[in-house]
Amino acid sequence: MPRAVPPPERVVRPTVNTAATTGDTPTDPRPEHPDRPRAAGRRTGRYRLAVVEVRHLTGDAVAVTLEVPDALRDVFAHRPGEHVVVRHRRAGGELRRSYSVCPPPADPAALRLVIRRGAPDGFGAHAAANLSPGDTLELSPPTGTFALSGRPGGHHVLIAGGSGVTPLAVMAAAALREDSACRVSLIHSVPTAADALLADELSELKDSFVDRFTALYVLTREEHGSGLSDGRIDDAKLPRLLTAVDAHPDPGTTFALCGPPGMVDAVRRALTAWGADPARIRSEAFTPAGPPPRSAPPRPTAAAHRTRVTALLGGHRRLAAAGPEDASILDALLRTHPDVPHACREGVCGSCRARVLSGRVTAGPQHALHAEELAAGYTLVCRARPLDTELTLDFDA
Repeated sequence: MPRAVPPPERVVRPTVNTAATTGDTPTDPRPEHPDRPRAAGRRTGRYRLAVVEVRHLTGDAVAVTLEVPDALRDVFAHRPGEHVVVRHRRAGGELRRSYSVCPPPADPAALRLVIRRGAPDGFGAHAAANLSPGDTLELSPPTGTFALSGRPGGHHVLIAGGSGVTPLAVMAAAALREDSACRVSLIHSVPTAADALLADELSELKDSFVDRFTALYVLTREEHGSGLSDGRIDDAKLPRLLTAVDAHPDPGTTFALCGPPGMVDAVRRALTAWGADPARIRSEAFTPAGPPPRSAPPRPTAAAHRTRVTALLGGHRRLAAAGPEDASILDALLRTHPDVPHACREGVCGSCRARVLSGRVTAGPQHALHAEELAAGYTLVCRARPLDTELTLDFDA
């Protein structure tokens, strides 16, 4: 059987009562249905919030808790699966990283981020080495469409790779707390037992919901005599793991995946081959922490002309011109509108999601969008280029 990971030492949270804000305070429309993403009125702006706790979870990850002043409670209210974008200024430019909001089960309203060290010149390395209570971070309000399928009384199977456990742990706690008839099973793939983030909190969650919550760890770089919990999750191993958590490909079972794009795609294919309905598989992918990738050179097959781009953002109309020199619509918008939301530039975080109201676009892989969002006309502007001379986008949709 996969072994449990011992909890790390606990820390005492210091009290710090300082916070600064920048930008306007927008409204916070809440969705009518808790299992659906926010439908409209994206909250915009960037705000400086004070760090009140930095807890070291593993050798290369910290949990950073921020204080939200009363005036911003509605702005930073969050739902399981949502994320914020942190902007870090440094010599030579800035870094933007997207992090899932990951409150502890005992305090679901807290604004906490789990940050891995990552590349030496990235924000994660700075956070792990330098952040301390009293510092401030600049971040956007929570957003995102990653959520569990609404299936009261169902079995939610969550499959995580590495730090992909952060949104799934929040979803697990919320589902168990709010639906007394549901079951939740978490399968977490990590290199070694010491790399398992939030293992202590998940262990406590198991103690609270002993008959309804199961957590299995699959170790890719550490062996301990069990073939089930050693090695990578592949087509052969996944059915055995699903059997271990008593999962079945029936309408009462839903799936949520989070991890590197390759892992998410492979698990999705394996689940479909196993018999799971693709419509019941939700997913989110992430990229390794580090500097943003350089834009790819423009493709000559798209936008050989100039395009007038109209973007609706925060209730305002923004205009830009996109041409053959632009690798994406995002590049064209950022020339004159640096506040356009974005982070990863690789189509995985979903921060630059917008709905195409008029005109056509061509786009590369858009991992952050579900099939229903693509069908509804949404795109990620970091991966999209215009095909027509006029294009209208709605970032508030």
